[in-house]
Amino acid sequence: MEKLPEQFIENMKKQLPENEWEAFFACYDKNPFKGVRLNPLKGGRYALKGFLPFLGEPIPWEENGYYTTEEKLGASIFHFAGGFYSQEPSAMSAAPLLAVQPGEKVLDLCSAPGGKGTQLACAMDGKGIIVLNEPIASRAKILSQNVERLGIKNAVVLNEYPQTLAKKFRGYFDKILVDAPCSGEGMFRKNAEEALAEWSEENVALCAARQSEILDAASEMLKAGGRLVYSTCTFATAEDEGQVCDYLQKHPEMRLLKQEKLYPHKVDGEGHFVALFEKQARVEEWDTRLKEGRASVTQDGQKAFRAFEKEFFKEKFAFRLHEVNGILYELPEGVFDWKGLQVLRVGVRLGEVKNGRFEPSHSLAMCIKGEACKNVLHLTQTDGRVEKYLRGETLDCEDVRNGWCLVCVEGLPIGWGKAVNGVLKNHLPKGLRK
Repeated sequence: MEKLPEQFIENMKKQLPENEWEAFFACYDKNPFKGVRLNPLKGGRYALKGFLPFLGEPIPWEENGYYTTEEKLGASIFHFAGGFYSQEPSAMSAAPLLAVQPGEKVLDLCSAPGGKGTQLACAMDGKGIIVLNEPIASRAKILSQNVERLGIKNAVVLNEYPQTLAKKFRGYFDKILVDAPCSGEGMFRKNAEEALAEWSEENVALCAARQSEILDAASEMLKAGGRLVYSTCTFATAEDEGQVCDYLQKHPEMRLLKQEKLYPHKVDGEGHFVALFEKQARVEEWDTRLKEGRASVTQDGQKAFRAFEKEFFKEKFAFRLHEVNGILYELPEGVFDWKGLQVLRVGVRLGEVKNGRFEPSHSLAMCIKGEACKNVLHLTQTDGRVEKYLRGETLDCEDVRNGWCLVCVEGLPIGWGKAVNGVLKNHLPKGLRK
Protein backbone atom coordinates (compact mmCIF):
# COMPACT_ATOMS: atom_id res chain seq x y z
CA MET A 1 0.00 0.00 0.00
CA GLU A 2 1.00 3.65 -0.17
CA LYS A 3 3.44 4.98 2.40
CA LEU A 4 1.92 5.89 5.76
CA PRO A 5 2.28 9.55 6.86
CA GLU A 6 5.35 10.07 9.04
CA GLN A 7 3.37 11.95 11.66
CA PHE A 8 0.81 9.12 11.85
CA ILE A 9 3.65 6.64 12.41
CA GLU A 10 5.04 8.77 15.23
CA ASN A 11 1.59 9.14 16.80
CA MET A 12 0.99 5.39 16.76
CA LYS A 13 4.40 4.70 18.30
CA LYS A 14 3.42 6.96 21.19
CA GLN A 15 0.06 5.23 21.51
CA LEU A 16 1.21 1.58 21.36
CA PRO A 17 3.73 -0.33 23.50
CA GLU A 18 7.04 -0.75 21.69
CA ASN A 19 6.64 -4.53 21.57
CA GLU A 20 3.49 -4.06 19.40
CA TRP A 21 4.93 -1.68 16.81
CA GLU A 22 6.15 -4.36 14.43
CA ALA A 23 2.87 -6.32 14.49
CA PHE A 24 0.77 -3.18 14.01
CA PHE A 25 2.67 -1.75 11.04
CA ALA A 26 3.01 -5.20 9.44
CA CYS A 27 -0.79 -5.26 9.09
CA TYR A 28 -0.55 -2.71 6.31
CA ASP A 29 1.14 -5.28 4.06
CA LYS A 30 -1.84 -7.61 4.43
CA ASN A 31 -5.24 -7.58 2.77
CA PRO A 32 -8.14 -6.08 4.74
CA PHE A 33 -10.85 -8.35 6.10
CA LYS A 34 -14.29 -8.37 4.47
CA GLY A 35 -17.60 -9.09 6.15
CA VAL A 36 -21.22 -9.94 5.40
CA ARG A 37 -24.17 -9.40 7.74
CA LEU A 38 -27.20 -11.58 7.04
CA ASN A 39 -30.60 -9.91 7.28
CA PRO A 40 -32.88 -11.49 9.93
CA LEU A 41 -35.84 -9.59 8.43
CA LYS A 42 -35.44 -11.85 5.39
CA GLY A 43 -34.84 -15.05 7.32
CA GLY A 44 -31.22 -14.47 8.36
CA ARG A 45 -28.73 -17.28 8.59
CA TYR A 46 -31.41 -19.95 8.93
CA ALA A 47 -32.92 -19.20 5.50
CA LEU A 48 -29.90 -17.90 3.61
CA LYS A 49 -26.75 -19.68 4.75
CA GLY A 50 -27.22 -22.62 2.39
CA PHE A 51 -27.41 -20.30 -0.62
CA LEU A 52 -24.29 -18.29 0.20
CA PRO A 53 -21.19 -20.46 -0.29
CA PHE A 54 -18.88 -17.49 0.27
CA LEU A 55 -19.63 -17.26 4.01
CA GLY A 56 -16.62 -17.95 6.22
CA GLU A 57 -16.17 -17.98 9.98
CA PRO A 58 -18.66 -16.11 12.22
CA ILE A 59 -17.75 -12.58 13.33
CA PRO A 60 -17.61 -12.82 17.15
CA TRP A 61 -19.35 -9.53 18.01
CA GLU A 62 -22.32 -9.79 15.58
CA GLU A 63 -24.60 -12.85 15.62
CA ASN A 64 -25.51 -12.44 11.93
CA GLY A 65 -22.00 -11.52 10.75
CA TYR A 66 -19.58 -13.68 8.76
CA TYR A 67 -16.14 -13.18 7.27
CA THR A 68 -15.86 -13.56 3.52
CA THR A 69 -13.25 -13.39 0.78
CA GLU A 70 -15.80 -12.87 -2.01
CA GLU A 71 -14.93 -9.84 -4.17
CA LYS A 72 -18.21 -9.27 -6.03
CA LEU A 73 -20.82 -9.40 -3.29
CA GLY A 74 -23.04 -6.85 -5.01
CA ALA A 75 -23.51 -9.16 -7.99
CA SER A 76 -25.37 -11.75 -5.90
CA ILE A 77 -29.14 -11.95 -6.42
CA PHE A 78 -29.41 -12.32 -2.62
CA HIS A 79 -27.76 -8.92 -2.21
CA PHE A 80 -30.34 -7.46 -4.62
CA ALA A 81 -33.09 -9.14 -2.58
CA GLY A 82 -31.82 -7.61 0.67
CA GLY A 83 -30.71 -10.92 2.11
CA PHE A 84 -27.41 -9.50 3.32
CA TYR A 85 -25.43 -6.29 3.77
CA SER A 86 -21.72 -6.06 2.96
CA GLN A 87 -20.02 -4.51 5.99
CA GLU A 88 -16.47 -4.28 7.32
CA PRO A 89 -16.19 -6.67 10.32
CA SER A 90 -14.99 -4.15 12.94
CA ALA A 91 -17.76 -1.75 11.92
CA MET A 92 -20.26 -4.34 13.17
CA SER A 93 -19.00 -3.94 16.76
CA ALA A 94 -20.73 -0.65 17.64
CA ALA A 95 -24.44 -1.34 17.10
CA PRO A 96 -24.70 -4.43 19.38
CA LEU A 97 -23.47 -2.34 22.34
CA LEU A 98 -26.75 -0.40 22.30
CA ALA A 99 -28.74 -3.62 22.80
CA VAL A 100 -31.79 -2.09 21.10
CA GLN A 101 -35.15 -3.74 21.73
CA PRO A 102 -38.32 -3.95 19.63
CA GLY A 103 -40.63 -1.06 20.46
CA GLU A 104 -37.92 1.46 21.38
CA LYS A 105 -37.25 4.86 19.81
CA VAL A 106 -33.79 4.74 18.27
CA LEU A 107 -31.64 7.29 16.41
CA ASP A 108 -28.64 6.76 14.16
CA LEU A 109 -27.47 10.35 13.85
CA CYS A 110 -24.82 10.03 11.09
CA SER A 111 -26.21 7.04 9.27
CA ALA A 112 -25.18 6.86 5.59
CA PRO A 113 -24.66 4.52 3.88
CA GLY A 114 -26.58 2.59 6.53
CA GLY A 115 -24.44 -0.28 7.79
CA LYS A 116 -24.82 0.39 11.51
CA GLY A 117 -28.32 1.89 11.24
CA THR A 118 -29.78 -1.06 9.36
CA GLN A 119 -28.00 -3.33 11.84
CA LEU A 120 -29.98 -1.60 14.61
CA ALA A 121 -33.20 -1.78 12.60
CA CYS A 122 -32.81 -5.52 12.05
CA ALA A 123 -32.61 -6.03 15.81
CA MET A 124 -35.91 -4.13 16.24
CA ASP A 125 -37.88 -6.54 14.02
CA GLY A 126 -40.11 -3.80 12.60
CA LYS A 127 -41.37 -2.66 16.02
CA GLY A 128 -40.76 0.83 17.41
CA ILE A 129 -39.30 3.76 15.49
CA ILE A 130 -35.79 4.10 14.13
CA VAL A 131 -34.67 7.45 12.74
CA LEU A 132 -31.79 7.24 10.29
CA ASN A 133 -30.33 10.67 9.62
CA GLU A 134 -27.73 11.85 7.12
CA PRO A 135 -26.89 15.57 6.63
CA ILE A 136 -25.50 15.15 3.09
CA ALA A 137 -28.38 14.80 0.60
CA SER A 138 -26.63 12.50 -1.90
CA ARG A 139 -25.60 10.12 0.87
CA ALA A 140 -29.07 10.26 2.43
CA LYS A 141 -30.49 8.99 -0.88
CA ILE A 142 -28.17 5.96 -0.79
CA LEU A 143 -29.18 5.37 2.82
CA SER A 144 -32.87 5.38 1.85
CA GLN A 145 -32.19 2.90 -0.95
CA ASN A 146 -30.50 0.49 1.47
CA VAL A 147 -33.43 0.77 3.88
CA GLU A 148 -35.78 -0.20 1.04
CA ARG A 149 -33.58 -3.09 -0.13
CA LEU A 150 -33.39 -4.61 3.35
CA GLY A 151 -37.17 -4.42 3.83
CA ILE A 152 -37.14 -2.16 6.90
CA LYS A 153 -40.68 -0.99 7.70
CA ASN A 154 -40.26 1.17 10.82
CA ALA A 155 -37.62 3.63 9.60
CA VAL A 156 -37.79 7.39 9.10
CA VAL A 157 -34.94 8.61 6.88
CA LEU A 158 -34.04 12.27 7.40
CA ASN A 159 -31.65 14.71 5.75
CA GLU A 160 -30.91 17.17 8.55
CA TYR A 161 -28.04 18.56 10.63
CA PRO A 162 -27.84 17.22 14.21
CA GLN A 163 -28.41 20.68 15.71
CA THR A 164 -31.72 20.98 13.85
CA LEU A 165 -32.91 17.63 15.18
CA ALA A 166 -31.86 18.52 18.73
CA LYS A 167 -34.42 21.35 18.78
CA LYS A 168 -37.27 18.97 17.91
CA PHE A 169 -36.40 15.73 19.68
CA ARG A 170 -35.31 16.79 23.18
CA GLY A 171 -35.39 13.76 25.47
CA TYR A 172 -37.17 11.65 22.84
CA PHE A 173 -34.89 8.68 22.10
CA ASP A 174 -34.21 5.57 24.17
CA LYS A 175 -31.01 4.75 22.28
CA ILE A 176 -28.71 6.85 20.06
CA LEU A 177 -25.79 5.84 17.86
CA VAL A 178 -23.25 8.51 16.90
CA ASP A 179 -20.96 7.01 14.29
CA ALA A 180 -19.19 10.30 13.82
CA PRO A 181 -17.36 11.51 10.71
CA CYS A 182 -13.67 11.07 11.51
CA SER A 183 -10.15 11.23 10.10
CA GLY A 184 -10.38 7.60 8.98
CA GLU A 185 -7.04 6.32 10.25
CA GLY A 186 -8.56 2.91 10.87
CA MET A 187 -9.39 2.64 7.15
CA PHE A 188 -5.84 3.21 5.83
CA ARG A 189 -5.63 -0.46 4.86
CA LYS A 190 -9.18 -0.77 3.47
CA ASN A 191 -9.52 2.56 1.61
CA ALA A 192 -5.85 3.41 1.29
CA GLU A 193 -5.86 5.98 -1.51
CA GLU A 194 -8.82 8.03 -0.26
CA ALA A 195 -8.07 7.83 3.47
CA LEU A 196 -4.38 8.67 3.10
CA ALA A 197 -5.06 11.58 0.74
CA GLU A 198 -7.42 13.21 3.24
CA TRP A 199 -5.33 12.67 6.38
CA SER A 200 -3.54 15.48 8.21
CA GLU A 201 -3.20 16.56 11.80
CA GLU A 202 -5.27 19.62 10.93
CA ASN A 203 -8.07 17.35 9.70
CA VAL A 204 -7.89 15.34 12.93
CA ALA A 205 -8.46 18.57 14.89
CA LEU A 206 -11.34 19.61 12.63
CA CYS A 207 -12.98 16.20 13.01
CA ALA A 208 -12.63 16.31 16.79
CA ALA A 209 -14.34 19.72 16.93
CA ARG A 210 -17.19 18.54 14.70
CA GLN A 211 -17.62 15.33 16.72
CA SER A 212 -17.95 17.37 19.91
CA GLU A 213 -20.79 19.41 18.39
CA ILE A 214 -22.56 16.26 17.20
CA LEU A 215 -22.29 14.66 20.65
CA ASP A 216 -23.71 17.80 22.26
CA ALA A 217 -26.76 17.57 19.99
CA ALA A 218 -27.14 13.84 20.65
CA SER A 219 -27.12 14.40 24.42
CA GLU A 220 -30.13 16.70 24.18
CA MET A 221 -32.14 14.06 22.30
CA LEU A 222 -31.46 11.19 24.73
CA LYS A 223 -33.99 10.55 27.48
CA ALA A 224 -32.98 9.93 31.10
CA GLY A 225 -31.85 6.33 31.49
CA GLY A 226 -31.15 6.13 27.75
CA ARG A 227 -27.92 4.87 26.25
CA LEU A 228 -25.62 6.34 23.62
CA VAL A 229 -22.85 4.70 21.62
CA TYR A 230 -20.10 6.86 20.12
CA SER A 231 -17.91 5.25 17.47
CA THR A 232 -15.17 6.19 15.02
CA CYS A 233 -12.94 4.40 12.55
CA THR A 234 -9.78 6.19 13.67
CA PHE A 235 -6.93 5.69 16.16
CA ALA A 236 -6.48 9.41 16.90
CA THR A 237 -6.63 10.01 20.65
CA ALA A 238 -8.19 13.44 20.16
CA GLU A 239 -11.15 11.79 18.40
CA ASP A 240 -11.39 8.75 20.67
CA GLU A 241 -10.30 8.67 24.34
CA GLY A 242 -9.73 12.43 24.39
CA GLN A 243 -13.19 13.05 22.96
CA VAL A 244 -14.73 10.80 25.62
CA CYS A 245 -12.91 12.65 28.40
CA ASP A 246 -14.00 16.08 27.11
CA TYR A 247 -17.57 14.86 26.62
CA LEU A 248 -17.87 13.62 30.20
CA GLN A 249 -16.56 16.93 31.53
CA LYS A 250 -19.13 18.89 29.48
CA HIS A 251 -21.97 16.49 30.26
CA PRO A 252 -21.94 15.39 33.91
CA GLU A 253 -25.31 13.70 33.33
CA MET A 254 -23.54 11.10 31.16
CA ARG A 255 -21.82 8.05 32.64
CA LEU A 256 -19.24 6.00 30.73
CA LEU A 257 -20.05 2.28 30.83
CA LYS A 258 -17.47 0.95 28.40
CA GLN A 259 -14.90 1.96 25.82
CA GLU A 260 -12.78 -0.17 23.53
CA LYS A 261 -10.36 0.33 20.65
CA LEU A 262 -10.00 -2.35 18.01
CA TYR A 263 -6.54 -2.61 16.43
CA PRO A 264 -5.93 -4.62 13.23
CA HIS A 265 -3.03 -6.52 14.79
CA LYS A 266 -5.32 -7.73 17.60
CA VAL A 267 -8.61 -8.49 15.82
CA ASP A 268 -9.60 -9.71 12.35
CA GLY A 269 -10.83 -6.33 11.17
CA GLU A 270 -9.87 -2.71 10.62
CA GLY A 271 -9.34 0.02 13.21
CA HIS A 272 -12.39 1.07 15.22
CA PHE A 273 -13.25 2.79 18.49
CA VAL A 274 -16.48 2.45 20.52
CA ALA A 275 -17.71 4.02 23.75
CA LEU A 276 -21.00 3.33 25.55
CA PHE A 277 -22.67 5.96 27.77
CA GLU A 278 -25.79 6.10 29.90
CA LYS A 279 -27.71 9.28 30.70
CA GLN A 280 -28.47 9.78 34.38
CA ALA A 281 -31.74 11.32 35.57
CA ARG A 282 -31.64 14.99 36.47
CA VAL A 283 -33.91 17.25 38.51
CA GLU A 284 -34.63 19.32 35.40
CA GLU A 285 -35.27 16.81 32.64
CA TRP A 286 -36.19 17.55 29.04
CA ASP A 287 -39.84 17.54 27.99
CA THR A 288 -40.19 14.16 26.27
CA ARG A 289 -43.57 14.90 24.72
CA LEU A 290 -43.60 15.15 20.94
CA LYS A 291 -46.69 15.48 18.82
CA GLU A 292 -47.61 12.29 16.99
CA GLY A 293 -47.84 12.34 13.20
CA ARG A 294 -51.41 12.14 11.89
CA ALA A 295 -52.35 9.50 9.35
CA SER A 296 -55.02 10.40 6.81
CA VAL A 297 -56.32 8.57 3.76
CA THR A 298 -59.15 9.32 1.32
CA GLN A 299 -62.09 6.97 0.91
CA ASP A 300 -60.94 6.20 -2.63
CA GLY A 301 -57.43 5.39 -1.44
CA GLN A 302 -58.73 3.19 1.38
CA LYS A 303 -61.10 1.38 -0.97
CA ALA A 304 -58.44 0.79 -3.66
CA PHE A 305 -55.88 -0.59 -1.23
CA ARG A 306 -58.32 -2.82 0.62
CA ALA A 307 -59.49 -4.28 -2.72
CA PHE A 308 -55.86 -5.09 -3.61
CA GLU A 309 -55.26 -6.48 -0.13
CA LYS A 310 -58.27 -8.79 -0.38
CA GLU A 311 -57.29 -9.97 -3.86
CA PHE A 312 -53.58 -10.46 -3.24
CA PHE A 313 -52.85 -11.19 0.43
CA LYS A 314 -53.91 -14.31 2.28
CA GLU A 315 -54.98 -12.29 5.32
CA LYS A 316 -55.79 -8.68 6.16
CA PHE A 317 -52.96 -6.54 7.52
CA ALA A 318 -53.24 -3.83 10.16
CA PHE A 319 -51.67 -1.20 7.92
CA ARG A 320 -51.79 2.37 9.26
CA LEU A 321 -52.55 4.03 5.92
CA HIS A 322 -51.44 7.53 5.04
CA GLU A 323 -52.02 9.17 1.66
CA VAL A 324 -50.21 12.01 -0.09
CA ASN A 325 -51.26 12.96 -3.63
CA GLY A 326 -52.60 9.50 -4.37
CA ILE A 327 -49.55 7.69 -2.95
CA LEU A 328 -50.23 5.40 0.01
CA TYR A 329 -47.82 4.77 2.87
CA GLU A 330 -47.76 2.52 5.91
CA LEU A 331 -46.67 4.62 8.90
CA PRO A 332 -44.78 3.17 11.87
CA GLU A 333 -46.94 2.94 14.98
CA GLY A 334 -46.61 6.08 17.11
CA VAL A 335 -44.43 7.94 14.60
CA PHE A 336 -43.79 11.61 15.40
CA ASP A 337 -45.02 14.62 13.46
CA TRP A 338 -42.38 15.10 10.74
CA LYS A 339 -43.64 18.47 9.53
CA GLY A 340 -40.78 20.90 8.89
CA LEU A 341 -38.13 18.18 8.47
CA GLN A 342 -36.34 17.11 5.29
CA VAL A 343 -37.83 13.60 4.97
CA LEU A 344 -36.79 10.98 2.42
CA ARG A 345 -38.79 8.09 3.83
CA VAL A 346 -41.41 7.49 6.52
CA GLY A 347 -42.35 3.85 6.95
CA VAL A 348 -43.16 2.03 3.71
CA ARG A 349 -44.37 3.42 0.42
CA LEU A 350 -47.13 0.94 -0.37
CA GLY A 351 -48.06 2.13 -3.84
CA GLU A 352 -50.18 4.52 -5.88
CA VAL A 353 -53.87 4.82 -6.67
CA LYS A 354 -54.44 5.21 -10.41
CA ASN A 355 -57.91 5.37 -11.96
CA GLY A 356 -59.40 3.91 -8.81
CA ARG A 357 -57.03 0.93 -8.70
CA PHE A 358 -54.01 0.34 -6.48
CA GLU A 359 -50.56 -0.27 -8.03
CA PRO A 360 -48.04 -1.68 -5.52
CA SER A 361 -44.56 -0.16 -5.11
CA HIS A 362 -41.17 -1.87 -5.05
CA SER A 363 -40.85 -0.91 -1.36
CA LEU A 364 -43.88 -3.02 -0.54
CA ALA A 365 -42.44 -6.01 -2.38
CA MET A 366 -39.20 -5.79 -0.40
CA CYS A 367 -40.84 -5.87 3.04
CA ILE A 368 -43.39 -8.69 2.61
CA LYS A 369 -42.93 -12.43 2.55
CA GLY A 370 -43.89 -14.73 -0.29
CA GLU A 371 -45.90 -17.04 1.96
CA ALA A 372 -48.24 -14.14 2.80
CA CYS A 373 -49.26 -13.72 -0.86
CA LYS A 374 -51.73 -15.55 -3.08
CA ASN A 375 -49.94 -15.06 -6.40
CA VAL A 376 -46.18 -15.69 -6.48
CA LEU A 377 -43.72 -16.58 -9.23
CA HIS A 378 -41.17 -18.81 -7.49
CA LEU A 379 -37.74 -18.88 -9.15
CA THR A 380 -34.52 -20.65 -8.22
CA GLN A 381 -31.24 -18.77 -8.37
CA THR A 382 -30.19 -20.79 -11.43
CA ASP A 383 -33.40 -20.07 -13.36
CA GLY A 384 -32.61 -18.06 -16.48
CA ARG A 385 -35.68 -15.93 -15.87
CA VAL A 386 -33.92 -14.24 -12.92
CA GLU A 387 -31.47 -12.42 -15.19
CA LYS A 388 -34.26 -11.60 -17.63
CA TYR A 389 -36.28 -10.08 -14.81
CA LEU A 390 -33.34 -7.97 -13.64
CA ARG A 391 -32.96 -6.65 -17.18
CA GLY A 392 -36.60 -5.57 -17.21
CA GLU A 393 -37.77 -8.16 -19.73
CA THR A 394 -41.08 -10.03 -19.81
CA LEU A 395 -41.14 -13.60 -18.47
CA ASP A 396 -43.03 -16.80 -19.14
CA CYS A 397 -45.20 -17.56 -16.13
CA GLU A 398 -47.58 -20.42 -16.88
CA ASP A 399 -47.78 -21.38 -13.20
CA VAL A 400 -49.34 -18.13 -11.89
CA ARG A 401 -52.79 -16.62 -12.33
CA ASN A 402 -53.55 -13.31 -14.00
CA GLY A 403 -52.98 -10.12 -12.05
CA TRP A 404 -50.31 -8.71 -9.78
CA CYS A 405 -47.61 -11.25 -8.98
CA LEU A 406 -44.73 -11.17 -6.49
CA VAL A 407 -41.46 -12.44 -8.02
CA CYS A 408 -39.33 -14.42 -5.56
CA VAL A 409 -35.91 -16.08 -5.81
CA GLU A 410 -35.43 -18.96 -3.37
CA GLY A 411 -38.30 -17.48 -1.37
CA LEU A 412 -36.97 -13.88 -1.25
CA PRO A 413 -39.02 -11.19 -3.06
CA ILE A 414 -37.18 -9.17 -5.72
CA GLY A 415 -40.10 -7.20 -7.19
CA TRP A 416 -43.48 -7.14 -8.93
CA GLY A 417 -44.85 -8.33 -12.22
CA LYS A 418 -48.30 -8.42 -13.75
CA ALA A 419 -49.37 -11.69 -15.33
CA VAL A 420 -51.61 -11.90 -18.38
CA ASN A 421 -52.27 -15.33 -19.93
CA GLY A 422 -48.91 -16.87 -19.04
CA VAL A 423 -46.77 -13.77 -19.69
CA LEU A 424 -45.41 -11.60 -16.88
CA LYS A 425 -45.06 -7.90 -17.60
CA ASN A 426 -42.04 -6.61 -15.69
CA HIS A 427 -42.62 -3.91 -13.05
CA LEU A 428 -39.08 -3.70 -11.66
CA PRO A 429 -38.23 0.05 -11.38
CA LYS A 430 -36.06 1.17 -14.28
CA GLY A 431 -33.41 2.54 -11.91
CA LEU A 432 -32.82 -0.97 -10.53
CA ARG A 433 -32.55 -2.78 -13.84
CA LYS A 434 -29.25 -4.05 -15.20
